[in-house]
Amino acid sequence: MAMSGWQAVKLVVNTLNLSTLTGVLVALAGRARISRGPRGLFYATGYRPKFPVAGAFTIGNLILTKHDRAYFEEQPRLVRHEERHSWQYFCLIGLPMLPLYAVAAGWSFLRTGCPASRNIFERLADLADGSYTEHPVQPLGRTLSQAFSALRSRPRER
Repeated sequence: MAMSGWQAVKLVVNTLNLSTLTGVLVALAGRARISRGPRGLFYATGYRPKFPVAGAFTIGNLILTKHDRAYFEEQPRLVRHEERHSWQYFCLIGLPMLPLYAVAAGWSFLRTGCPASRNIFERLADLADGSYTEHPVQPLGRTLSQAFSALRSRPRER
């Protein structure tokens, strides 16, 4: 599929603002294979680190996943969701997206116990397209109790 004019502009800007290059470095560090995707996007498949915990995540115009390329081909809604994140990098002039996303994820977690539900970036990218379930706002005490309970129940590594 050919790129539109604006998709080409986004590709250039996300290259110049270093967000796509940062994505490439993360992909290489995670020993992922990089290939062309649709509309000026790139895929990094076979990403090995266990963080972040997500089916896919985007840095610049690069979408990373632990899965193979078929994962993206089978989930066009997810690719559209991740493409919206690439536009967020474009609008925020690249790397400022990373700390802003972390703040938004923290805020969402404090409000709902879920880093996506009230995260403005995930909401703008469409929660459903990203396979997220919307969680209701809950009292902070409940969120903290759930978080500490989950930490206590984790098996300890030795």
